[in-house]
Amino acid sequence: MATAETFDIIILGASGFTGKHVLKQALKFFNNKNNLNFNSIAIAGRNPSKLTQTLNWATRPDPPPSIPILVADTTDPLSLRSLCHKTRLILNCVGPFRLHGEPVVAACVETGCDYLDITGEAEFMDRVEIGYHEKGVKNGSLIVPACGFDCVPAEIGLLFHLKQWAAIADLKEMKQRRDAQAIKRAKPLIPGPLPKGKTIEHQKKIGLWGITLPSADATSVGKTFSVLTENPDGLPGLNESLETVEKRKVFWSSMKPVHFGVKLGSKSLLGIFGYIAFGIILGLFGSTSFGRRLLLKYPSIFSLGGFSKNGPSEEEIESCSFKMWFVGHGYSSNEKLAANGNSKPDMEVITRITGPELGYVTTPIIMIQCALIVLSQRNNLPNGGVYTPGIVFGSTDLQQRLQQNGISFDVVSKSKLSS
Repeated sequence: MATAETFDIIILGASGFTGKHVLKQALKFFNNKNNLNFNSIAIAGRNPSKLTQTLNWATRPDPPPSIPILVADTTDPLSLRSLCHKTRLILNCVGPFRLHGEPVVAACVETGCDYLDITGEAEFMDRVEIGYHEKGVKNGSLIVPACGFDCVPAEIGLLFHLKQWAAIADLKEMKQRRDAQAIKRAKPLIPGPLPKGKTIEHQKKIGLWGITLPSADATSVGKTFSVLTENPDGLPGLNESLETVEKRKVFWSSMKPVHFGVKLGSKSLLGIFGYIAFGIILGLFGSTSFGRRLLLKYPSIFSLGGFSKNGPSEEEIESCSFKMWFVGHGYSSNEKLAANGNSKPDMEVITRITGPELGYVTTPIIMIQCALIVLSQRNNLPNGGVYTPGIVFGSTDLQQRLQQNGISFDVVSKSKLSS
C-alpha cells in the first residue's frame, strides 16, 4: 500500500519473530490519549502478504486498524531512504544485524531520521558507531542500537543499582585511554584494585552459580561510561528546558565509574557445566561452514530443545520470565578509603530486575517505551549521533515506564563486607 503520508513510527521487519510482537506492543499505545505524540504508524518489509497476516495476528480477535503497509528491502537503499522520508523514527527489527542492519542505519543517517533497533551484536554496534556517529551528529539523526533485552536491562539496571550508592563520595578523577577497536573515547579511572573475577563462582546470597559470559551488555555499559567520562553531566539535549538540564546534571552526578561484567546464572553447578558443554558445541560446529549449516538446520537437536526454527509457542512465551541480579562491591562514605587505590571495597549492594519472557515480551516493551520517549521528549535527547541506550535514556523516565509495564527494579540488600 503506497502512501505519501508521514508517520510517527515505521516498524521495519514487522513480520519477523520479534517484529510482530513489537507491533503488538506498539498498538497498545497507538492513538492513546496519554501518548499524544504517537498518532500514526506504518509497518514495512519485503512481503506485503506476510505483513498483512502479522497485522491480523497482532490485533486479533479485533479487526485490524487501517495501518499502511510499505514495501522495503535492506538490499535496496532507495526503498530504505524512501521509508526514512516518511517517518520521524524507524524501529528496526530486521536481523541478523551484522548482515541487514547497516543499510538501514545508513539510510537514517543520510536523511536525518531517528533509529532504534533490538540488536545484541557487539560487533555491529561498534561498526555503526565508528562508521556513522559523526554524520549522525551533523545530520541530526539519533541512532540508538540495542533497545531490547540487549542491552537496556543491564544499562538501566546498573544505573538503578548505582543510585543505591548515593552516600559514596563523588570521585571525579578520570584518565584517558584509547581503544583501537572503537571510537577513541576517554575511559573512566575506577578507584580501588582491579577485581579478580572468577570464571565460575557461587553467590550464596542469591543462591546462584555463575559463569562468565561474553556479552553485548558489557560493551554497551563500557560505551555509556566512556561518553560520561567526556560529558560528566550527560549529553545535552536538542532544546532542553532549564529544569530538564538541572535534572540531567543531578542524575549523572550520582553515577560512579564501575567495573562491569556479566555472568550466566544457574541454581546448580551441574547447570553451569551444561552451559559449558553447549558453548563448546557451538564453538566447534560454528568454526566451520559445514558445522554452521548443521546448527542452522537442526537447532533443536544441538540446543537440546532450547531453540527451534519455529520459535516458541504463545503458551511457552507466557510461562517464561527473567531475573537479572546486580552484585556490587564498592566503598562506603569514607572518601579516603575509596581514594586509596590498594584498599579493598567495604560495602556490598545487591539489586535485581525481574520481568516477563525476555525475547518476545520484554524486548518489545523496552523498544516501544524507548520509542515513546523519543517521540515525546525529543528536545531532551541528543541532537544526533550513535549512542548507547544508557547514555541517551538514563536520565529520562525510562525506568519508571518499564516498571509501569511489568519490569520490576528492586533493592535486595545493602551490607558491610568483612575485612
